[in-house]
Amino acid sequence: MSDQHSRAELFRSLHTAASPLVLVNAWDVASARIVAAAGARAVATTSAGVAWSLGAPDGDALGREAAVDLVRRVAAAVPVPVSADIESGYGANPAEVGETARAVIAAGAVGVNIEDARYDGGPVLRDVDDQCARIAAVRAAADAAGVPVFVNARTDTFLWGVDGVAGTVARARAYLAAGADGVFVPGVVDPETIRALVTGVSAPVNVLAGPGAPAVPELARLGVARVSLGSAVAEAAYAVARRAADEAFGPGTYQTLAGGFDYGALNSLMR
Repeated sequence: MSDQHSRAELFRSLHTAASPLVLVNAWDVASARIVAAAGARAVATTSAGVAWSLGAPDGDALGREAAVDLVRRVAAAVPVPVSADIESGYGANPAEVGETARAVIAAGAVGVNIEDARYDGGPVLRDVDDQCARIAAVRAAADAAGVPVFVNARTDTFLWGVDGVAGTVARARAYLAAGADGVFVPGVVDPETIRALVTGVSAPVNVLAGPGAPAVPELARLGVARVSLGSAVAEAAYAVARRAADEAFGPGTYQTLAGGFDYGALNSLMR
């Protein structure tokens, strides 16, 4: 059994409501190492943070090569399993999505997050059959590689307000039948709605957390198996840069910089 296979099995085992997998999403090697050093059981990338750090907007604008290279760097930099956010697959069709999956698996990822949002000017969500074909392509790539990759199918029904619990559960079940292992429903923080989704989906449910969302222990009681912070950590980091710039260019002071990560400690993490 390869090290990657073992990491994949470990990552899969971490999805349990008894002790939800908490992912403080990273966007580069430094953030990944900081998160790992803080005690993370796994590291997941944030597509938005990755895209921003490489000079592109989120929403399928970043090229596959750049995205895969970042996954390779992160996977090589941390001792824990790594899951790659591949947006909607960096491909125009299922075959190209399969190529992306093969590339990120070869780069060391043991998890893949793939979403059903689309940014081509058509409907905000992909047709269910189309998305199922894309998920199946990821599953086939993982099976061919011999790595039990955890495929996390993200549905943006609540983010776009295009469906309720019943429609979301229907999509989730279709995605699971196509080869997904878990379902990610960002945009849901109401406990009653979360409980309904967990009840309706017979697989690990992932929610996006942040200010205003239930704390991890409460999410565990609701049956959530995976908690992601998504792009919020990168947004907070960039907010510090903006506040520091406003302060330096305004009153000419530097108080925003107080409490920063210690230079020596951060430099040591990069060795």
